[in-house]
This record gives sequence, structure tokens and C-alpha cells, in this order.
Amino acid sequence: MDGEPLVRWYWIGDHLGYLGGLLADHAVIALVPVLIGLLLALPLGLACTRFPRLYQPLAAVFNVVYALPSLAVFVVLIPYTGLATRATVMIPLTFYALAVLLPTTVDGLRAVPGPVQQAATAMGYGPWHRLAAVDLPAAVPYLVAGLRVAAVSSISLASVGALIGRGGLGYLFIDGFQRTFPTPIVAGIVLIAALALATDLVLLTARRVLAPWAVREQAVKAVGA
Repeated sequence: MDGEPLVRWYWIGDHLGYLGGLLADHAVIALVPVLIGLLLALPLGLACTRFPRLYQPLAAVFNVVYALPSLAVFVVLIPYTGLATRATVMIPLTFYALAVLLPTTVDGLRAVPGPVQQAATAMGYGPWHRLAAVDLPAAVPYLVAGLRVAAVSSISLASVGALIGRGGLGYLFIDGFQRTFPTPIVAGIVLIAALALATDLVLLTARRVLAPWAVREQAVKAVGA
């Protein structure tokens, strides 16, 4: 890349539609698995709080899965889900997200004080009503914390899928490297960082809306410190 400027702005201007398409594809590949992981983590987390002995084996399995190299898992899935398909990339990302979200979900559900649960039961709340009205709202800060980690990790890992033909913005890295042309690489880095920051901002906003009391508590602790 000697002599080549870091960014050729005209290339970016000429490829805005192309970059937008890759960004949209990347967002779907990276964030849909996080949403699916959350939908799976909620019932699994509830089961682990009801049956505590279930948690350690499940956590161990997902920790092992999380430790597997993503590219190796993509290659193993290709014969079953196809080359250059979203499913090949999204299935491992779902398990990675679940490995992060399961512990935070369990911690959140366990964080509800016993007296609060007893008071809700005394007020006539059934198990499902108490779960929706008391347990899940109290667990929101933990869930959002897990979602922030899972989302940023997934946005980063999704780019590896470009090595098997489906990685959203990751294709820019391969394209730039093969052509010794740094502009696509820089554009990919900036867009991935922007997507991660935007996602994190949305999750923080959701936390403020869904659990304003947690934000106030955090502010009070910060002032006290």
C-alpha cells in the first residue's frame, strides 16, 4: 500500500449505496442472533433459577461453545447450512450471544429481593404475573448489560463471516487487502464502530426507559463515591 493514501473520499462517495447495503446486511447478521439469544436466555435463565443445579452444566456447555474459534464453526456448518448463507454465520453468533446472556439473565432474576417477591405473592400475584410485573423489570439492568456485551461482540465477530462469503462489512477488509487499497478497510472499520456505538446507545436508552430507577441509583452511588 506504499504511496496509496489512507482514504480516497471519491471512492466512498461513489459507493454509498454499496456501503449501505453491506451495513444493513451486517446489522442483520450480527443483531438478529443477539435477539434470538435473548429469547432463548429468558426461559433458560428462569429454569436455572427454579432448578439451581441446572445452571452450572448449562453455563459450562455455553462457555465451551464460546471458546470455539468462529471460523472453525462456520466451516463445520457449511455442509449443512450452505456456503455464503446468513444461517452459517448467524447460528454460531446466536450461541455466542447466549453464552453471554445466560449468566446475566440468571443474575438479574436472582437479584430480586426475597421480601419483594413475598410481598408480590401476598398481593395475589401468581408466578407468571410476578415474573412479568416484578422479576423481569428488576432484571432489566442485568439484561441490558449482557445485551451490550453480546451485541458489540456479535458486530465484531460477524465480519469474520466474510471469509466464507457472508460477513457484511467484513468483505471490505478482504477487498481492500487483496487490492492493496486501504480505503475499503478504513470504511469498514468506521462503519463497524459506528454500528456498535449506535447499538450501544439504543440499549442504554432502552435501559433508561425501562428501568429509570436503576439509572437514579447509579447516579446516587456515583455522587456518594
